[in-house]
Amino acid sequence: MPLISPLYVGLLALLSVGLGLRVSRVRMKCKVSVGDAGNPEMIKAIRVHANSIEYIPLGVVLLVLMELQGAHTWQIHLAGAGFLLARLMHAYGFGRTPQLTAARFWGMILNYGIIALMAVLNIWFALS
Repeated sequence: MPLISPLYVGLLALLSVGLGLRVSRVRMKCKVSVGDAGNPEMIKAIRVHANSIEYIPLGVVLLVLMELQGAHTWQIHLAGAGFLLARLMHAYGFGRTPQLTAARFWGMILNYGIIALMAVLNIWFALS
């Protein structure tokens, strides 16, 4: 039974909810019910949230599978904390106006690196 990964899954879920609430707040502010109405602020809020939804599910599945396959506690914490940090950095950098391109860039580099690491570890555990 997973005992560590649920911590990171929960925190990542809260990040997704927070980004979704931001979309709702911008919708009310900009009076946009559906779509983005070509509004740059609306477009940005939607894309920041959508980007998290594109990557978080894969990351949490990989993290939980690592734990189920017997990864060491430190490996699960490293992957979970790294992935959470990556998603926070990307959301913060991308969501700012003007964008903090360094935070967005390094957030995505870390995001890809942690996902690749978790994928390789899952393959390793499966073949061991």
